[in-house]
Amino acid sequence: MNKKAKVKFVIDTLNKLYPNPPIPLAHKDPYTLLISVLLSAQSTDARVNLITPILFAKADNPYDMIKLSVEEIKEIIKPVGLSPMKSKGIYGLSKILIDKHNGMVPQSFEYLEELPAVGHKTASVVMSQAFNVPAFPVDTHIHRLMYRWNLSSGKNVVQTEKDAKRLFPEDLWNKLHLQIIYYGREYSPARGWSLGKDIITRTIGRKSLISKV
Repeated sequence: MNKKAKVKFVIDTLNKLYPNPPIPLAHKDPYTLLISVLLSAQSTDARVNLITPILFAKADNPYDMIKLSVEEIKEIIKPVGLSPMKSKGIYGLSKILIDKHNGMVPQSFEYLEELPAVGHKTASVVMSQAFNVPAFPVDTHIHRLMYRWNLSSGKNVVQTEKDAKRLFPEDLWNKLHLQIIYYGREYSPARGWSLGKDIITRTIGRKSLISKV
């Protein structure tokens, strides 16, 4: 199976399994999505979704968020981990949104990545899921599966993103990255993985090296 056929098999299989993948982080607008994605770093979406209703009941916009102290934010978000860094980031970016962007989340990779605690992956999620701008955010699931499927070298997430954007049609990026995340969680996890259950890796993957991922 050549690379073009592999890509088609991946797309077809994921469309059958996840025709309409939902955004896993609960949110109501770009700001609450931005905060949720920031909180999800080194945590799980399920845990974030338990904490954000508590946080957003107090502050679901930057104007209310800066009325809280960094310490108050930290206490609320402590269960998701990295709360000292994340609380400073949430407070700091909220203030910048007010001071520089009229309280709105900017629709720009450049401006998003200038915000405290916002890296390229977080910016990519916001651009794709809040503003429908083509992006391919690479998380651990996508990084692992692109390697398992022999579609990327697996050297780093930067290379994985480049390979994904090169191989998959741009109009599919926003949907496809969600589909791959759901597939990774259900069929091809890092732990407890089974080749018998993982139809894509079984069909097209780099079988001899799977144990290294």
